[in-house]
Amino acid sequence: MPVQQIVYHMLRYFIKTERLTDCADNSGAGTLSNYHTKTLMLWSCELKPRSWWTEDLNLVRICVELLQTLSVWLTDTRCPHYFINNCNLLDNSFNVGSVVSKLMSIDEEYLSTWFVNNYIGQCAQLCPDNVLRLINNNSRPTSRQLQSAVSKIVRRRLNTSLYDFWVAVFLAEVSISSAVSRRSLTVRSCICWMNELAKIDERFTVYFSAVTLLQVACRTTRNGFSDELMNIMETVLGRNFSQCCSVLSVCKTELNTSKLVELLQKSAVEHLTTYRQLEARDFGSVVTLVTTDFDALYAYKRGDYQRCLQLSTVNVHTLLYAADTPIVPLPVYPVFLQLLDDDIVSLTALTLIFVGLLSVYPASTHDNYDTYISQLTLSLYLMTQCQLSLRHSVTSLAHTLDYIKVAQRGHPCESTLDQLTLRLIERKAQQTFLH
Repeated sequence: MPVQQIVYHMLRYFIKTERLTDCADNSGAGTLSNYHTKTLMLWSCELKPRSWWTEDLNLVRICVELLQTLSVWLTDTRCPHYFINNCNLLDNSFNVGSVVSKLMSIDEEYLSTWFVNNYIGQCAQLCPDNVLRLINNNSRPTSRQLQSAVSKIVRRRLNTSLYDFWVAVFLAEVSISSAVSRRSLTVRSCICWMNELAKIDERFTVYFSAVTLLQVACRTTRNGFSDELMNIMETVLGRNFSQCCSVLSVCKTELNTSKLVELLQKSAVEHLTTYRQLEARDFGSVVTLVTTDFDALYAYKRGDYQRCLQLSTVNVHTLLYAADTPIVPLPVYPVFLQLLDDDIVSLTALTLIFVGLLSVYPASTHDNYDTYISQLTLSLYLMTQCQLSLRHSVTSLAHTLDYIKVAQRGHPCESTLDQLTLRLIERKAQQTFLH
């Protein structure tokens, strides 16, 4: 990362944390914004020579000098816009008195201490105890201790940043599923969602489109197809909408929505598979992902047991001994229930009742992961169900029972739905031996 970018983030963090952008007296007077910090950095990058940034590199010294430059701008009420000539970003409405005083008092010792206490200390909270102790000594940490702590924090951050990013993506996936399942979307809200999600990460628009198509399928099944739902489809599918027009015309004239619901589910699964492929591309180095879990689930729903078995078997072999397998928040959200069979839906209901009862007792601890299912468990469930439907040999089911035992040992007791599902298919497989 370039020095200038690091300095910009340090300045932005300091100014925001110290509330130099807030109006202390609530008078409504103009105050500093992040754009003032960006303008300061743009002018500094142009006016400061390369040697100022790179020779005898000292990030704290650079930040102090730039903060003092900002204090001069505030004193003179002068912040020239970088892109627009004769445009001043400061005027007499700015409440600068206390801010200027604060900036002028900052020196290298003060800023170094501030970063240790407010930034490095917070980063150390996420690290092992041996790193945290270097920062949390009763006395001020020595330069050697501080250097050692910073090195370990940076090393840990480099090693875990991609995994942390994947966790954040999963949490966003859960939030999207929850929001779409609980709200009745409109064309306007869909456009807003897709525009905002695209600003964060394009993959989220793919996932949002999938969940929205499933919601349209649910609403079509309950209340029939309407112009509003057609407009939502057109918004989500974009250029691909034209492929659905012939089916739509049939549904409207014959009042037969089953083909449309099937088309919506198929398109949703295609979007979900694309989403999985994007996940595997970006995070496959830190977590074991399979990309065909939704495809296998849809094949099972259609009764294509041979294809489902083929996909699920490959997925089980990929996930069985993996150190970290993803969880799938399918059963919790109503829009996904249409892809699941009655057994999984019933187990989910039992799990939700169990979790609800636990919440009555304050001493009990639980979280939403109780009602999620792992990719491994889902794949084993589909694999077993397909083997039973296709009347596979006892030898084949014996191997599956071995896989189930490995999966049971790998899941903690708190993974309620995982454990119930594995227990169910274990009993189904064992009953085959008794007949």
